[in-house]
Amino acid sequence: MENLSAEAQFAKLGLTLPPAPKPLGVYKPYLIDGKYLYLSGHGPVNDDKSLIIGRIGADMDQEQGKLAARQVGLTMLSTIKTNLGTLNRVKRVIKVLGMVNCTPDFEKHPFIINGCSELFAQIWGEENGIGTRSAVGFGSLPDNIPVEIEAMFELHE
Repeated sequence: MENLSAEAQFAKLGLTLPPAPKPLGVYKPYLIDGKYLYLSGHGPVNDDKSLIIGRIGADMDQEQGKLAARQVGLTMLSTIKTNLGTLNRVKRVIKVLGMVNCTPDFEKHPFIINGCSELFAQIWGEENGIGTRSAVGFGSLPDNIPVEIEAMFELHE
């Protein structure tokens, strides 16, 4: 991969960022502690501020679920860019926790969360864009969103 900045990589992909979501509860969407950035759980926000809704295995298939996870990744990038000014402040991805709203028989949680992980790898490169990860299934998620993801990043000093 060319050695482009995160902003340059994003521009090269030709993607758009949805609006950064505002908290709907008692929490902060992000918190910086020293050189670490923590993002609260994010859902899949579309460019028009609407949410992708549905349960994987019932309302949508795994390909649609993976695209929803990619949209969560874009929503997280929007929170970073809106609040930190640039994606270039992020040095690397430390940890991703992906929660999948799915039927009890669904077992492909990692496949779904790859939608977000692959996006981060495209933005920050495989070395810095892939961190540790958990991908787990849930019986429900807020507002019936298919995927919720939280993450921790290391910032450039």
